[in-house]
Amino acid sequence: MNKKILRLAIPNILSNLTVPLLSSVDTAIMGHLPNPAYIGAIAIGSMIFNFLYWGFGFLRMGTTGLAAQSYGENNRSETISILVRAILVGLFFALAFIIAKKWIGEVAFSLVNGSREVENYAMIYFNIRIFAAPATLSLYAFYGWFLGVQNAKFPLYLSIIINLLNISLNYIFVYKFNMTVDGIAYATVISQYAGLLIAFVFILTSYRKYLRKIKFQSVLVFSRIKKFFTVNFDIFIRTLFLIFTFSYFTILSADFGDKILAANSILIQLWMILSYGVDGFAFAAESLTGKFIGERNKEKLSKLIKYIFYWGMGQGVLLSIIFLFDIKGIIKLYTNQINIINTAMEYAFWTILAPVINSVCFIWDGIFIGATATKAMRNSMLFATLIIFLPVFYLTQNFLNNNALWLAMIMFMFARGITLTWYSKRYIFKVFNTG
Repeated sequence: MNKKILRLAIPNILSNLTVPLLSSVDTAIMGHLPNPAYIGAIAIGSMIFNFLYWGFGFLRMGTTGLAAQSYGENNRSETISILVRAILVGLFFALAFIIAKKWIGEVAFSLVNGSREVENYAMIYFNIRIFAAPATLSLYAFYGWFLGVQNAKFPLYLSIIINLLNISLNYIFVYKFNMTVDGIAYATVISQYAGLLIAFVFILTSYRKYLRKIKFQSVLVFSRIKKFFTVNFDIFIRTLFLIFTFSYFTILSADFGDKILAANSILIQLWMILSYGVDGFAFAAESLTGKFIGERNKEKLSKLIKYIFYWGMGQGVLLSIIFLFDIKGIIKLYTNQINIINTAMEYAFWTILAPVINSVCFIWDGIFIGATATKAMRNSMLFATLIIFLPVFYLTQNFLNNNALWLAMIMFMFARGITLTWYSKRYIFKVFNTG
C-alpha cells in the first residue's frame, strides 16, 4: 500500500509545490522592487482569481473522483466522457468570465480597501490575466482526469513546464523589459495556454484507446450529467466558502494597512506551501479511494486511510519543525524590506503552528473527494466558515487586532479537520454498506 501511495504522492507533491513556488516567485520579484504596493497588488489580484478559479476547483476534484471510480470499473467510454464534460463546462464559464470581466472587476475592487495605488496596479494585473481563463479551467479538467486514471506523472510534467515557463517569463518581462505587475500577468497568460497545448498532446499520444470510445450521446447521458453536477455543485459550494475565507483574510489584512497586508501575504504563502505539499498525499488518496470504491474493495480502502494519514501528518510535523528553526530566513526570501520582515515575525507563531493542524483536513479532503462524499465536505466547510472563522475574528478583533485574523484562520482549519473526522464514520464506507 505504501508503494501505491508514494507512486502517486511523490509526483503530486512535486507538481503541487510548483504552484506556491510560482506565487512565491511572483511575490519575491515584486518584493524586491522599491514600491511595496506591488506586493499588495499581486496579493489582491491573485485573491480575485483565487475566488474565480478555486470556485471551479470542482473541475479537478470532481473529475478525479468520478474518473477514478469509472477507471476502477474499467469503463473507458464513461471515463473519457467525464473529461469531455469537464472541459465543456470549464470553457463555458471561462468565456462568461471574459465577457463579464468589467462587472467582475468593479464588484471585486468595491470590496477591497487597499490604497489607491495598490488597487490601480491590481486592476492592471486583473485585466490582463483574465484572458487566461479558458486555458486555466480546461487544465483543471485535465489534471483531475489524469489523476483519476492513476497517472500522476502527466500533471507533474505539466506543472513543471508551465511554472518554469511562467517564472522565466516573469524574470524577462520584469528585469529585461522593465515591466511590473503587467509583466507578471502576461507571463501567466502565455504559460497557461502553452500548458493546455501540451495537455492535448499528452491525451493524443497516450490515451488513443480512450479517445476511440468518445461518443457524443455518452457525453450527454442525463443520469451521468446529473451525477456530475450533483457531485460538483457540492464541491463548488465547499470551494466557494473556502475561497471566501482566504479572500476575506486578504480583505481584512488590507484594512490593517499596506505593511500588514504585505506581511500577511508572505506568511499565507507559507501556508500554501504546506497545503500543496500535503495535497500530494491527498491527491493520492483521491485516486486510490475512487479506484478501491470502483473495485468495491473495503479492505484496501481501510488500509489506505490508515497509511495516508501517517504520511500526510508526518509531512506537516516536519514543516512545522523547519519553520520553528528558521522562519525568519524563509521570510527574507520573499522580501528585503526590513519593516515587512519585522512585521511578519510578529505573527510568525501562527504559521509555525499551522502545518500540524492543517494537515488533518487536507488528507480528509482527498479521501472524501475520491469517495464523492461531497455533501459532507460542503457541510464541514459551511460550519468552519460561518460558525467558527467569522465569529472568532469579530469577537476577538478589538483586543487581538491582526492576531485575531490569524486565530480565526487556525480555528477554521481545526474545525474542518474535526468535522470531517466525525463525518467519516458515516460517509466513507456507505458505498459498501448500501451495495
